[in-house]
Amino acid sequence: MRTLAFAALGTLTFLASCAPVEGGGMAGDPPARARQCFSVNQVDNFEQGRPDQVFLRVGRNDVYELNAAGGCLDMDFAIQMALIPDGGLVGSRLCTDDWARIVVPGSTSQTSVCRVRISKKLTAEEIAALPANHRP
Repeated sequence: MRTLAFAALGTLTFLASCAPVEGGGMAGDPPARARQCFSVNQVDNFEQGRPDQVFLRVGRNDVYELNAAGGCLDMDFAIQMALIPDGGLVGSRLCTDDWARIVVPGSTSQTSVCRVRISKKLTAEEIAALPANHRP
């Protein structure tokens, strides 16, 4: 009987170590970084970094980095763009690790569309370190 009790206790300990914890991770995992969000209608400006990178100015002080799957064409001369969250809900919120589409009027076609992932919200130091031509 004792063997069964110890085995059951060991099993419960093992299962508890795999149980989900607050923040969506597993027990013993490093704490998950909090998702940072913004509303699409808060975007004030944008600028292309590398061909697969776009920076958004959100509100007065925030800058978000977006990474494109395959690059965004026609962004270097675009004066306007639409940011459409996956799922197509206009005016909805986007958070880090979410996917969206950028639509710009194209020079070679009517519109150019690229798929992007919201990578991160930049810190004040990262914003200051951006080259001037990448800063939105």
